Amino acid sequence: MADGVLTLLCSSAKIERDRGVQELLTFIKDANKDDIVALQKSLHDLLSNTDSTWEGKHGALIGTKALLESGNFDETFANSLQEFAVLHLDYDESRVRLAAGEILGTLCRCHGTSVYDSIKDRVLEGVLTNLQRQPLEESSKEEQKHAEQLTEKIAGADKSQKRRNSADAEQIFHDTAGWKSLETYMKCLQAVIDGCGPGFNKYIDVELLSLISQTLTHTNRFVRETGYYVCSSLVSCNSSKDGTSTCSAEDNEIYKNGLQFAEQLARGLADNWSQVRLAASGATRCFLMGLPPENRKEFFAQLLPPLCLNRYYVAEGVRIYNQKTWKEVTEGQGKELLEQYIQQVVEFYISQTEADNHAVREAACACIAELGSKIDKDVVRPFVAKLLDALLVCFKDESWPVRDASCVSCGNFVLCFPDEARDTMEALYPLFYENLQDNIQSVREGAAIAMANVVRAYGRGALDVVLLKIKEGLEGVEKQSANVEKYSGLDKKPATYGVVKRLRDNDMELHTDQQMYSCGSLAPKMHRGKRGGGCMDHKFRRPPEPWEFADGCVNLISQLSSMESAKQDICKLLALMASASSHQHYTQHVHFLETVCKQIPFIAKGLGKRTFKMYLELFFDAIFYSIRCDNALTQNAANLCLNQLSTLLGPSILRGRVEQYNPRYLEYLSSAQFAAPL
Repeated sequence: MADGVLTLLCSSAKIERDRGVQELLTFIKDANKDDIVALQKSLHDLLSNTDSTWEGKHGALIGTKALLESGNFDETFANSLQEFAVLHLDYDESRVRLAAGEILGTLCRCHGTSVYDSIKDRVLEGVLTNLQRQPLEESSKEEQKHAEQLTEKIAGADKSQKRRNSADAEQIFHDTAGWKSLETYMKCLQAVIDGCGPGFNKYIDVELLSLISQTLTHTNRFVRETGYYVCSSLVSCNSSKDGTSTCSAEDNEIYKNGLQFAEQLARGLADNWSQVRLAASGATRCFLMGLPPENRKEFFAQLLPPLCLNRYYVAEGVRIYNQKTWKEVTEGQGKELLEQYIQQVVEFYISQTEADNHAVREAACACIAELGSKIDKDVVRPFVAKLLDALLVCFKDESWPVRDASCVSCGNFVLCFPDEARDTMEALYPLFYENLQDNIQSVREGAAIAMANVVRAYGRGALDVVLLKIKEGLEGVEKQSANVEKYSGLDKKPATYGVVKRLRDNDMELHTDQQMYSCGSLAPKMHRGKRGGGCMDHKFRRPPEPWEFADGCVNLISQLSSMESAKQDICKLLALMASASSHQHYTQHVHFLETVCKQIPFIAKGLGKRTFKMYLELFFDAIFYSIRCDNALTQNAANLCLNQLSTLLGPSILRGRVEQYNPRYLEYLSSAQFAAPL
């Protein structure tokens, strides 16, 4: 039986090695003493055999770990493992190095800190010596080949592209490639700390913290990520299972160096890479929750702002984890704590609007909007000018989610602080108009919400300005080009693996000064806006079409329809809106009709059913055309529109109006399924 298990453990297929571990655990459970002795000898021979493949080494190590964790082993065998594990920390294959580190961690769990005493110098030296990469000519052949390929790519790029990209091949290589044994030595240290548990606290000193600090500022993101996981283990060794501290603040070496430690955690919480943020988030929760409540407050100024921002971060894991951490740390006092540390919060939010990562800038805009709507107005008022200035820069971002978040945030700030924001309206109006006719539907919707807030803040004067813009937008549909295409310039042939190709020709513009892509992602690297630039600084959008402007105006009419001061003016625009929806000469008219059908019920509810019934027939042609068209989304919007109007006005009233207007429409009305009421 043992020979069959070992064969599986040493297989070249990972699935068989995993199955070998499971069968080994079953074998150990029922094995007698002689079977265990024979198994230990076989594992020892595999580890000591210099001719074994890496799969054999790896299988022997993971099998040995399973044996140790079962508790069914001889002390003599366990004592001999330490030497084998240390020797394999520099093995060529990373999986073997990781398994060797896990063996050392398991030995620490079995025999305590005496194991770490004997390997401490070797592990720490391994981390220190690997912090600096060897020159490329001394590195492995694989690393040299990787760097040469990057060099060739950059050398073949257009000169203007080379000027725009400051990083050379070697820097790109350093930032993204593994650093051979450094990461695995760090994981070994983490396993040892976890294995020693509370007993490791006596080894936490300034020298160790300084060494780990170097990994947290390392150029390579994988090293930084592992460094923060080591920090989590360091903090956890001072905590019990429920997260409370097992030693006093005076005996806690991390707390003694808490300000420097918190500074490193804050840097990780603001890292451009999501994986590093998540690792730092775990270390931060362990750090704060492991301290008595009265001691946590010393680090709130450094850690609360990034924790708060990460509640809106685009990566779901980071976002959800920090939302939970925020609840645990603030204990329901989050609003009051933000007000207490408002200076640090504002400074951090503004710094994040200038981050290289467009997802960070988007989260910063959302957090700034939260300050305006949830925090005491008198507390935020002194910082309104700075916050609006930061939002104005984000309004010109190349990334449309950032522009959208900034637009909505500006609208919230104008509504909450109309006096303070009045001086910025001259700069804001053109930006609102640009978003109102943006290529992205959700951006147009956000602009409508923001402009409605402007009208709420400034009343009649702002309403008159906005109404002129709505009239201009709706009248412009008549001038829409008939042959407009949503994705002009794309290959019309079937896409390969879902990737649409640009048309291939000899036009240099297709191959020069194009966007860069984030490592490991198809998302382009979007650059932030510039101070003092025009509202069309961003390059990643085509010129707006007249129908898109009209589409944004329909959204804006829907937002304004619920305002008492604007209802009469909106009624005067309904005929123009119906006229705009009657134009069907251009390709994208079904998308415009989709928006019209979605917004009609909300307009009806805002104006009131008694008022809207006077204008109901204006939209019948557009609704029933939409329900018969070939576009499924437009069909669904029209169907839902009839359902909601039926609920609002009454089924018999709607049916009577339709029959009076055009009896042929009754068959489409009857086929509509009733939806939930508004």
